Amino acid sequence: MKNIFLIFFFIFFLIGYAQEETIMRGNVFNTKTNLPLDNVNILNINQVRGAVTNIKGDFAIRASVNDTLHFSYLGFKSIKIKVTQDMIKFPGTRIGLTELAYALEEVVISPYRLTGYLEIDAKYMPINTNRQYSISGLDLGYEPRTREPNVTEKVVGSIFNPAGLLYRAFSGRAKDLRKLKKMKQNDEIRNILNGKYDRETLSEILGIEKDKLEDLLRHCNYSKDFIKNSNDLQFLDALTQCYEEYKLLNK
Repeated sequence: MKNIFLIFFFIFFLIGYAQEETIMRGNVFNTKTNLPLDNVNILNINQVRGAVTNIKGDFAIRASVNDTLHFSYLGFKSIKIKVTQDMIKFPGTRIGLTELAYALEEVVISPYRLTGYLEIDAKYMPINTNRQYSISGLDLGYEPRTREPNVTEKVVGSIFNPAGLLYRAFSGRAKDLRKLKKMKQNDEIRNILNGKYDRETLSEILGIEKDKLEDLLRHCNYSKDFIKNSNDLQFLDALTQCYEEYKLLNK
């Protein structure tokens, strides 16, 4: 009996050791030139942590065995790797990124048909009616929604339309969106998102496809301009605000 207890204790000790959080250190390089890549974004998807490579391509990030790390860099193909015991035990794992081949698409500019008469030309000129709001810590503003519903509208909407836009948008995604708060509280993640516009980081961490993320903000009545032009940090703040409203309506 004593031997069985010791065996179980040893097994649990090994499991705990394997899952113990530690620092993984490595280096990222260009597979074509073999030169180091600096400012590569590295994300621990499981723990919602971020890091960037230095000028030598070196990085250090908190990770446990079996965590998934996502590497992304402008102009290079993003990759994901699974952390192994050897990667943690032996620092200096080399990660190679491959350049993407971009094909420039033809851009056709269609000028506005102006006549010189203000009353006529005004009908053809686009009008931007979106409002801008500021986000704490950012120089840029953002456009939340075309119309801010008041408290009464929210309550009435939740009573008479339980399968409304917010419900349909967020229902079943609670597990994915729990990481929103952790993302907002992590300075490394916020710094990474502040310089990105492709929604890739948000998609990887939340486990939601890019087009689905944009659909969420459309359901929250955010403008097309904001969804298209906001950086990933602004997008995150808007998505968080929208999700908080959904949770209030479903209490």
